[in-house]
Amino acid sequence: MGPIIPIYEISQELNFLIAFVIGIGFGFALEQAGFSSSRKLAGMFYGYDTTVLKVFFTAAIVAMIGILFLNYFEMIDLSIVYVNEYFINSAIIGGVIMGIGFIVGGFCPGTSVCAAAIGKLDALAYLGGSLIGIFLFGETYPLWKEVYMKNYLGGVKLSTTLGLSDGMMVLLVIVAAVIMFWVGEWAEKKFKRPDISKEL
Repeated sequence: MGPIIPIYEISQELNFLIAFVIGIGFGFALEQAGFSSSRKLAGMFYGYDTTVLKVFFTAAIVAMIGILFLNYFEMIDLSIVYVNEYFINSAIIGGVIMGIGFIVGGFCPGTSVCAAAIGKLDALAYLGGSLIGIFLFGETYPLWKEVYMKNYLGGVKLSTTLGLSDGMMVLLVIVAAVIMFWVGEWAEKKFKRPDISKEL
């Protein structure tokens, strides 16, 4: 869980329970946003439905602003917030593989679980393929280790790399979101597919 500074110490069991409840809420939000539909997700890449872009940009902005305010009011300790370690090669190769899988299968790992939870067969097949891929990668890891570990940069933040304050980084993301929302609206009008949108 996030390093929220509690009035009293939270036990590990309660920590897991809170994570479980948040996970259920996240899955519910994904399903309500229509992310259990592979056609809606694939629509992002074809331009006729940019819901994915809008929802995730909105979520990122809310999270970033929330963290800044929590830090300002000393309710969170940013110094112990975990930042994913960055491996350039792994990020590029993994991004390409996931991008192809997203376009072909119509799901990302999170949305496939969401759709599988409501019994969608295509999502179950996608999730099964993901698990097989994870298993094969784990079993053959020694073959890929050198490539996987190459160009390691550690736990870096974009704001630090660009020499910007966290507040300025949030502002730039908000500006980028506004631009992308406008582009998304333009794309939906240009590539509109009435028959598909009705089925969704």
